[in-house]
Amino acid sequence: MRGSHRSELPRGALRPKVGSSSGRRIRDVSAELSGYQIERQIGIGARSRIFAAVALKTGRRVALKRVARNSRDDDRFIRQAENEYAVGHRIDHPHVRGVIALHRVRRRLRLAELVLALELVDGLPLEKALPNRLDRFLAIFIKTAAGLEAIHRAGFVHADIKPHNILRGRGGVVKIIDLGQASPSGRRKERIQGTPEFIAPEQVHRKILNERTDVFNVGASMYWVLTCETYPTEIAGRNGRGVTLAAARPLAPIEINAKIPRSLSDLVMECCRSSPGERPADMAELRTRLTSIRALWNKRREAYRLEHLSRLQRGATDEVTRNCE
Repeated sequence: MRGSHRSELPRGALRPKVGSSSGRRIRDVSAELSGYQIERQIGIGARSRIFAAVALKTGRRVALKRVARNSRDDDRFIRQAENEYAVGHRIDHPHVRGVIALHRVRRRLRLAELVLALELVDGLPLEKALPNRLDRFLAIFIKTAAGLEAIHRAGFVHADIKPHNILRGRGGVVKIIDLGQASPSGRRKERIQGTPEFIAPEQVHRKILNERTDVFNVGASMYWVLTCETYPTEIAGRNGRGVTLAAARPLAPIEINAKIPRSLSDLVMECCRSSPGERPADMAELRTRLTSIRALWNKRREAYRLEHLSRLQRGATDEVTRNCE
């Protein structure tokens, strides 16, 4: 288990970095936690701001996710941050962003904000860093499946996998982030949670969630990355009154882009089947099939490369023969 830490901080424990060009903004949001030196703001989420910082005791660079509680409307975001810590600090895997510590900040004896210390990842969400080659696409989702497999082994379902929650960094780094909506496997949620463009049918109908729920979310994510189009989920295909629209059969990725291997197109559509029992059983199966597709693709690329080289050599030989005649 990853080393973890919880703390309670009094008012005034957050201070701005002296001399920082962004010091005024940091001071305004009270973003620096005692024991950390804030460097800069690196992101904004739902009711949260994320800062790059240095842990003064260890010198480790981290990401601090600050979730403020200004009213009762913020309570669900506080709960999600608490959930991210509760789930994340149990998981230690190279393709899941590490959750290091949770700090509670109180003012006048009331919880004012939560600050999560997270692994700092130098990368961008997949939605902003799309792969331009099939082998890179396959590598990203093989690693994503491996990270989700670790989450499932810990007894949880991520329940909100989408391109925004997959970070892609240099050197092939891939990290699953945002465990705020993670749920114990085999449970049903009290309300609908998920992102409409990637949500599974059992999430919409508040049925039991398990590994196959994440399989659907991954399938819808792969569909979007391959085609730049949204798979018609049961929420994405509704009208403004919440009524499910009668949609035509979803186009398979290969029907949108003929260069996509049929085996990959078929796998994506299997992942997105409405019935969980008709999807790949788990991330181990998904990862194995993606790995097989990559091996076959690489074999075909190598065969094409050798054939192209052979043609060049034959052309060069013919040219020499003509010059000698």
